[in-house]
Amino acid sequence: MDLEKQPQQPVAPAGPAPAGIRASDADRDRIADILREAVAEGRLTAEEHAERVDLVYRAKTVGELEPLVQDLPAPGGSTRQAGSPYADTTDAAGPAENLVAVFSGSTRRGRWRVGGRTNAFALFGSVEIDLTEALFGQRLTVINATSIFGSVEIKVPENISLRGSGTGVFGNFEVDTLESADPEAPVVVVNGYSVFGSVEAKPKRGKLIANLHQQLRKHLGH
Repeated sequence: MDLEKQPQQPVAPAGPAPAGIRASDADRDRIADILREAVAEGRLTAEEHAERVDLVYRAKTVGELEPLVQDLPAPGGSTRQAGSPYADTTDAAGPAENLVAVFSGSTRRGRWRVGGRTNAFALFGSVEIDLTEALFGQRLTVINATSIFGSVEIKVPENISLRGSGTGVFGNFEVDTLESADPEAPVVVVNGYSVFGSVEAKPKRGKLIANLHQQLRKHLGH
């Protein structure tokens, strides 16, 4: 048979990655971001979020990751209320502020602008984050707290939403869940773990963000 006379078959375009392909760190981070937004919006409970995140970082293939978010919308896919003074919740994926205390103390309090993400790490030290007078420039704020033989304490105003999930290993991880009556109020999500230490997040009694929407519009230049 003369192969030169045989017509060439068109090459099919590459399709989506097979479900059996090994998952990359970027694949896991993408799924974790979807889960983080889902818990911030109240689509998942803190317990469900913790269970799914654990499975995300245990997954070895793309096929194991996708079922974890098949019942959730893509990031930014949910409808936002018109005229909201907050930036989109995807701002939580921006640059993070780092608070580190190693055999020392680190404190963030007063009138400061809260970023989308904050990483707090305490090793034989203490970190205090006080959000009661802070300016929220976005709806979702994620705080990743790690305490090893130390403590991380987070205080929030009483009129925002506070959620979170974490683990205490011979230590304490406690988030006092709070749901604001205002559907546009900021949402603070605290994730992490403590080992022979403590992570605590709770509302500070009597502390409120007064004229919340007006303050945010002024701060964001609206």
